[in-house]
Amino acid sequence: MTRPVRVAIVGAGPAGIYAADALLKSEVCQDPGVSIDLFERMPAPFGLIRYGVAPDHPRIKGIVKALHQVLDKPQIRLFGNVSYPNDIGLDDLRSFYDAVIFSTGAEADRALDIAGIELDGSYGAAEFVSWYDGHPEVPRTWPLTAEKVAVLGVGNVALDVARVLAKTADELLPTEIPDNVYQGLKENKALEVHVFGRRGPAQAKFSPMELRELDHSPNIEVIVNPEDIEYDEGSIATRRENKQANMVAQTLENWAIRDVGDRPHKLFLHFFESPVEILGEDGKVVALRTERTELDGTGNVRGTGQFTDWDMQSVYRAVGYYSEELPKLPFDVASGTVPHEAGRVIAGDEHMASVYVTGWIKRGPIGLIGHTKGDANETVACLLEDRAAGRLPEPATPAPEAVEAFLESRNVRFTTWEGWHKLDAHEQALGVAQGRERIKVVEREGMLDASGA
Repeated sequence: MTRPVRVAIVGAGPAGIYAADALLKSEVCQDPGVSIDLFERMPAPFGLIRYGVAPDHPRIKGIVKALHQVLDKPQIRLFGNVSYPNDIGLDDLRSFYDAVIFSTGAEADRALDIAGIELDGSYGAAEFVSWYDGHPEVPRTWPLTAEKVAVLGVGNVALDVARVLAKTADELLPTEIPDNVYQGLKENKALEVHVFGRRGPAQAKFSPMELRELDHSPNIEVIVNPEDIEYDEGSIATRRENKQANMVAQTLENWAIRDVGDRPHKLFLHFFESPVEILGEDGKVVALRTERTELDGTGNVRGTGQFTDWDMQSVYRAVGYYSEELPKLPFDVASGTVPHEAGRVIAGDEHMASVYVTGWIKRGPIGLIGHTKGDANETVACLLEDRAAGRLPEPATPAPEAVEAFLESRNVRFTTWEGWHKLDAHEQALGVAQGRERIKVVEREGMLDASGA
């Protein structure tokens, strides 16, 4: 092969960009070269960094700078506002590229099978995150009338949701939140936010830094019940073997023994409380019922038969994300992932030639953003191994310009990497006018117009 290896990556979040970076760092990039096209459903790149990370986390947003350096490379093109499979399907991609990598991530909420989950006032955390992050495909308003709010789950998403609900709108104003989100948060009635976990402090999945950040707000009083600080042999072993788990437990212990202060908004972290039912009246949430649990010696818990009804007007479940099924690809409903071997997609008992996965669609929505680098390296290594062994079918029309012609023939209004720079500058200019770093554009049409699509 004398032409560059042509690779399509569907999904321009961190997982997809890390895959592009792995290709650029491979020997194949030197000879015969690589040509990479990233396809993204949104008009802007960066996936969950733009639409899944809380706006008051500039440290994580800083990852965008590193991703910028990858996308700036001349071997990469971005096609934003292009939907799979509506705008371009698997057969189309295979006709243009030697290989296709799917890195579509996970945006939906994993289901929680308890009674009352369908009540008015019961929400998925992913929906709420999409709202406060200005996702163009969710409503522009959010009901924030509850004074007492429950958040189910003890991961970083639960912390993000609880923190945004407990902070004031003015605290979040210096961030990039859109105007509709600021106006919505100004109407927020929440005075108490309760986070519930079914296991103990040693099993919490918080990152130590994210947990400590809760206590930095002048408006949030973080409260931990001393009775919830309990460990068994399994928990002690976890603390001994896992530095992060130990740091989280230490922070919770310190909060449990201190006096409760007078900051106006209370944020309670409850452990050993397993949600069993959301109670309602007239179709609306009025309470959360939990069962007290106890450690069984291994770090797991069992129910005690002791139930508590907590007065709540809304409940947010932060029990995990779930990926959407990709047409033409196999899908494991239980795990929400595409079946694969080291990134090679498996249909039945065979590898699908030239089709690969990386990121959350590959391994499920677990781990931090940086963990997707290892995923990408593994997948790209398999792709290059298959190329070296002659297992990649020759595409019918590998010329780069054929893709643009195809999208234009379908009247797809796509954005580009140059267009992202225009949108980026536009959002920053909106921020400068209000003394802020950036104000995110929410409407899809507004993003397309600013991008010059």
